[in-house]
Amino acid sequence: MSTPAQRYADFRRQQDESGPALRSFRGLYDFELDEFQLDACRALEAGDGVLVAAPTGSGKTVVGEFAVHLALEQGRKCFYTTPIKALSNQKYNDLVRRYGAAKVGLLTGDNSVNGEAPVVVMTTEVLRNMIYAGSGTLSGLAHVVMDEVHYLSDRFRGAVWEEVIIHLPESVNLVALSATVSNAEEFGEWLGEVRGSTTVIVDEHRPVPLWQHMLVGRRMYDLFVTDEDGSRPRINPDLVRLSRDDARDHALRQRRGRRGYSRQGRFLTPTRSDVIERLDAEGLLPAITFIFSRAGCDAAVQQCLYAGIRLTSDAERREIRAIVEERTRHLPDEDLRVLGYDEWLDGLERGLAAHHAGMLPTFKEVVEELFVRGLVRAVFATETLALGINMPARSVVIEKLDKWNGETHADLTPGEYTQLTGRAGRRGIDVEGHAVVLWQPGTDPVAVAGLASTRTYPLRSSFRPSYNMAVNLVGQVGRERARSLLEASFAQFQADRAVVGLARQVRRAQESLAGYAEAMTCHLGDFQEYAALRRRLTDRESDLARERTAQRRAEAVRSLERLRPGDVIRVPGGRRAGLAVVLDPGLNFRGEGPSPLVLTIGRQVKRLPATDFPVPVEPVEQLRLPKGFNPRVPKHRADLVSTLHAKIGDRDLGKPARVRDHTAEDEEINRLRRELRRHPCHGCPDREDHARWGERYHKLLRETQALERRVESRSNVIARTFDRVCGVLQQLGYLTGETVTAEGRRLASLYTESDLLAAECLRGGVWESLDPAELAACVSSLAYESRQSDDSRAPRLPAGETREAMAAMIRLWADLEAVESDNGLSFLREPDFGFAWAAFRWAKGHTLDAVLTDCDMAAGDFVRWIKQLLDLLDQVATAAPEGSKVRGNARKAMDAMRRGVVAYSSVA
Repeated sequence: MSTPAQRYADFRRQQDESGPALRSFRGLYDFELDEFQLDACRALEAGDGVLVAAPTGSGKTVVGEFAVHLALEQGRKCFYTTPIKALSNQKYNDLVRRYGAAKVGLLTGDNSVNGEAPVVVMTTEVLRNMIYAGSGTLSGLAHVVMDEVHYLSDRFRGAVWEEVIIHLPESVNLVALSATVSNAEEFGEWLGEVRGSTTVIVDEHRPVPLWQHMLVGRRMYDLFVTDEDGSRPRINPDLVRLSRDDARDHALRQRRGRRGYSRQGRFLTPTRSDVIERLDAEGLLPAITFIFSRAGCDAAVQQCLYAGIRLTSDAERREIRAIVEERTRHLPDEDLRVLGYDEWLDGLERGLAAHHAGMLPTFKEVVEELFVRGLVRAVFATETLALGINMPARSVVIEKLDKWNGETHADLTPGEYTQLTGRAGRRGIDVEGHAVVLWQPGTDPVAVAGLASTRTYPLRSSFRPSYNMAVNLVGQVGRERARSLLEASFAQFQADRAVVGLARQVRRAQESLAGYAEAMTCHLGDFQEYAALRRRLTDRESDLARERTAQRRAEAVRSLERLRPGDVIRVPGGRRAGLAVVLDPGLNFRGEGPSPLVLTIGRQVKRLPATDFPVPVEPVEQLRLPKGFNPRVPKHRADLVSTLHAKIGDRDLGKPARVRDHTAEDEEINRLRRELRRHPCHGCPDREDHARWGERYHKLLRETQALERRVESRSNVIARTFDRVCGVLQQLGYLTGETVTAEGRRLASLYTESDLLAAECLRGGVWESLDPAELAACVSSLAYESRQSDDSRAPRLPAGETREAMAAMIRLWADLEAVESDNGLSFLREPDFGFAWAAFRWAKGHTLDAVLTDCDMAAGDFVRWIKQLLDLLDQVATAAPEGSKVRGNARKAMDAMRRGVVAYSSVA
């Protein structure tokens, strides 16, 4: 341990190594900066760009704050970019407190505050748009901070980060702040190529140690234990034993025939109120419990309220009420009633709250403020909270290790687990943080340990050229220069890296092929020719078998379509094999083909998928279903099965049909068999040994050809996609060779995912006859995307000309999809009219209560979609031709919708 004198000497040495800007900056903090922070700041002051990859809560934003300080010291500008508006708002308020409102601005699309200030906080999309527009605000820009830069992996919005990195002026230094990623050096190497000298700083040390636990019932277990001899930590054997006993208990119950058993096991999953009480008793609050469901978050608060949990004192409750009333005084009383204000306040006063995207932004911000102040001690949140917002806790609870990703229930990845648990442990407050996983039936402690100990979180590019990007780049630098710029993307950099490895595999495979070819050489003839005949024979036999299987399946579907209620059938396959009575043929069940509802001989009512019928099925008997028969009534089911037994008796209905050998009847197969027998190599005594080498050769040849195709597909992939995009734009008249047309310039100001469709609607006058509310309804379909992809309900739509315009939009989209297909692209999504009625009603001036009731939508979702619609309407107004009614009506629609909960901005 160093002495005070040594520590002072180290301090003096560090001071001497720091430049004047860093020395003055360090004086702004009441704690010593970590070495990785100092290294990054020194690199910045020396004129380098930096990439800092460090765990959540480690303090990497200090490096971004130094970039702000450095720019102000130099009399230049700094832009601080974030992936989400909430994080921009939070950072803006932080910087205003330090430097004053006169020196700090905010640009998020929703808010425009002091945009020409020397320090401007903005979302990354705003900066991208400024670059393409050649904004004068970029003048004097010295540094751009890209907070949460690992967001460029996001498949929807990640490309924006790469656009900014590639197209920023060379004079601007980049400060990239990332969560811990396993390929930081690769990302840093790319930054060095496209931005110039870049210092990569990776710090994997968590400033607050993190302990991993599992909560089983009301008992807390450490996930890892260390032996007395201090050996390497291992999984807690008590948890391994519990998991084994749980699995054995479940298997035993199944063997006893309890097939309907809901697996709960002997080790109960703790209730949400139990969890909070347990954490409170252990001194582990405040805590964030991640529940991957908005409804689950709201329900958790109610469950804790019903359990009588109160985590606050009288004085704290008074403070909470005062803060809440101050922050919500701008909202009308009638809106507060709609938003469940009283129930929300009751939870806050007890120290409990939910936090998710369905909440009103104001409500979420109040929760964040109260949590940071230590007044709310238990928050139930969806995973969106894990991104950026500064809400650290002493403990993080993860309720389940899988979540719905929009398509299926997927297991958490190690990266997601690390991101969530990174919230645990408040720097300067807690000596340690705690991550708690709740025990669920079937929980595997080994899998949990794998999540907790894996640090592989690679950064993968999601970049691809878009139509808007293409016209902007061609307009600025020409087509060839644009093409070469896009080849500098991280996506192409990673593809090129992969090509090097693939090419190495191809070379090794080609060497092996030569050896295999030599090993199958036959002295009697050309064995490769003989092997090819064998493969053609095998392939023909396989094709014939597949054809017969497909025919049988088609025949089976047709036989199902002929079934009628009361038919007695024998189910040939699946878990329900055996006799059954058809209750409903299920001809129109979810559009997936016949799915008959049957009563099995075991008295179970089941809807059977077509896959349970690999062969055609024919009724073996017909029963008359009793009048008033109800399959939910056990006695009705029992009576019908008794009737079935009486009717069928002991007849043998299970004899399988004889299967014909169709291969013997195929002329091509017979011809190939004759050729094989005549070939010289057929008589070789080593024929089968040669054949084994031949099979290996053929298998490796297929794999090598696939590798070669992958090499080809990854070479210049971004540039080739750009060429296809330009081909679409040329075909539609947005580009003429190297020239961007007038229509193309309009497209250049439309930054929506449906940019080309919006441009076509403007060009075709689709929206020209609409009033402001009708225009809002139509334009909403280009901004809105339903959360439930399987929602088959037809959306409610305004009548009259709006529907005609929407039909025209669908026709345009279909035409564009055909053009894309001709050019090998598929970028545009179909317009989604699920928000059109809500947008129309809000623009017409209806109350929040009426609109939310009508559209069955959470207040937070409503506000978020309205704000995205406002942003797109602003773009439409800018892009609309001079003299177009759309331009004025878009502005009128925006004015009509900026009211109530939508108009309020939390930034002040």
